[in-house]
Amino acid sequence: MRLTEFWARMDQHLGPAYARTWAETQVVRDLGGRTVVEALADGEHAKTVWRAVWAHLQLPPSER
Repeated sequence: MRLTEFWARMDQHLGPAYARTWAETQVVRDLGGRTVVEALADGEHAKTVWRAVWAHLQLPPSER
């Protein structure tokens, strides 16, 4: 997954006005207690981060 697809999915589920703020402030347990932005900056693959976000937000299986 490319970062553009990752951010498009974030915008789709959280809204373009809120997705970046959520990614900067929400700590996700499956990311080792990091935020999305921290995990991406640390080199985590976008697909790995998306799966953690997907689980955290309890999105339907079709969105995985």
